[in-house]
Amino acid sequence: MILVTGGAGFIGANFVLDWLADPATRGEAVVNLDALTYAGNRESLATLDGDPRHLFVHGDICDRALVDRLLAEHQPRAIVHFAAESHVDRSIHGPGDFIRTNVQGTFTLLEAARAYWTPLDAERRAAFRFHHVSTDEVYGSLAPTDPAFTEEHLYEPNSPYSASKAASDHLVRAWHHTYGLPVLTTNCSNNYGPYHFPEKLIPLMIVNALAGKGLPVYGDGLQVRDWLYVKDHCAAIREVLARGRVGETYNVGGWNERPNIEIVKTICALLDELRPDPAGSYGRHITYVTDRPGHDRRYAIDARKLERELGWKPAETFETGIRKTVQWYLDHADWVQRVQSGAYRDWVDRNYAARTASPA
Repeated sequence: MILVTGGAGFIGANFVLDWLADPATRGEAVVNLDALTYAGNRESLATLDGDPRHLFVHGDICDRALVDRLLAEHQPRAIVHFAAESHVDRSIHGPGDFIRTNVQGTFTLLEAARAYWTPLDAERRAAFRFHHVSTDEVYGSLAPTDPAFTEEHLYEPNSPYSASKAASDHLVRAWHHTYGLPVLTTNCSNNYGPYHFPEKLIPLMIVNALAGKGLPVYGDGLQVRDWLYVKDHCAAIREVLARGRVGETYNVGGWNERPNIEIVKTICALLDELRPDPAGSYGRHITYVTDRPGHDRRYAIDARKLERELGWKPAETFETGIRKTVQWYLDHADWVQRVQSGAYRDWVDRNYAARTASPA
């Protein structure tokens, strides 16, 4: 059994679904701890309803008593830590939530993990892992001709979000070097794919275009990101968890650098093909808006260490991944509608109102 935090969020939900579907791991159950904030959606896990291998727990990673209880009751062999506040724009308007979840929450998990791991017998101590999932944004911004981020790149976070994730990375490293906790860290590039909350760039463009709304592009739209299909990311995490060297950091990237405006135009072209609008191309809705403060110009991940040591490389190109993503949103309009309306939160309240956070 493994304990996953944030397993109802975008990347976490994809990881849980893929973990329980992968022949190599499907025999291992998942305890899924998620606070169901704005980006956590229980409906993303609907296909697991009734599956005895999946135990969902509605709770907060800052709740030490709850985390201690879950570890004691279920004795997981690993913690995979996704839970985080992750939207730069939200961090600019409300940084306190990011400090609480990303820093205090990670600290709480590390201390609970250390208390659980320390008295284990030698074999289980050696097998245990704490896998921390982080971001390339901790490295700061690159100039157009700079080489991509490697694992040795200096930390230069530029937003409250990236600063809070950098702090959590440092805590994980410190708990390994000070206490010997067997940790792994992965720093990923921008993810996209199914179940992505529609306030991030790619799902927002898809949803707005289909609704006939404006497609807001920050500044000149030439900010460059390395795009990673979420299921490729999940596969990389499984590889690192299984075979990664304790204490090491692995960068996970898609080798797909694209400027934001190119992403938006690609989405419009796919929608023109897959669901044409009689009124004309979706590209007519593109609008340029004032850039956000401190917007990093370019991120790029050098993932050669992960390929060299563990043999991982992405299965999807950007062209194949973005087509799958657009088609998924076309096929799941009901999911999008409920996420936007907040109906999924009402459903969670109704379904779990009489239940406690403790697993059965």
